[in-house]
Amino acid sequence: MALAEAGARGRLLRWPRVLLFGDSITEYSFQENGWGAYLAERLVRKCDVVNRGISGYNSRWAKLILPRLITDSTNADSIVAVTIFFGANDSALKELNPKQHVPLEEYAANLKSMVHYLKSVDVTADRIILITPPPLQESAWEKACLAKGDKLNRCNATTGQYAQACVQVARECGADVLDLWTLMQKNQDFSSYLSDGLHLSTKGNSFLAAQLWSRLENKLSALPSLLPYWRDVDHTNPEASLL
Repeated sequence: MALAEAGARGRLLRWPRVLLFGDSITEYSFQENGWGAYLAERLVRKCDVVNRGISGYNSRWAKLILPRLITDSTNADSIVAVTIFFGANDSALKELNPKQHVPLEEYAANLKSMVHYLKSVDVTADRIILITPPPLQESAWEKACLAKGDKLNRCNATTGQYAQACVQVARECGADVLDLWTLMQKNQDFSSYLSDGLHLSTKGNSFLAAQLWSRLENKLSALPSLLPYWRDVDHTNPEASLL
């Protein structure tokens, strides 16, 4: 009874959310030293960082899923940032990986569709960050493909075209963009950013985390810590501090 009365008196605690939406590079981001885990640690007691990475998925499938993750403006009103991180699978070569491949023009249209959907449920453009696929280190990825009995099914030049399309969509939609493909290649040897030529290494995760945090920090720095620091709780009358 006492708990019910306290709940009735107190305001519902709702954590703001940062939604990470993408493929395996997002799904794996909560692993040790992952970029998503870094964000979650930075934002603890300020935001829930929600991992909605789905390994192997492309933008065609993602476009269908997004409305099931965020159903309406009521569901979206606690979202303070969304990352959309697809392209590594879309850019697979059609003749060697037709299941994951999405044509370049359709990829761009799918990204636009996702941004427009978010806007339709009141997630404004300033809260949306598109992330381009990282560069592909072809020799390392070829080894990974051969180990599975496959041929090299991606190439870096093609991935670059998808990255450029992602940047262009962000410009057209007024969203922020993190051009990972370009930024990682400013380092002459970008292979150290990748664990297998495609997915991020520990160094690559750290690089992405730092780049993304530089964009999120200004958006989220004003968010208060939720609930008072324990030393500030009035232990003789905790209800006064906590309800």
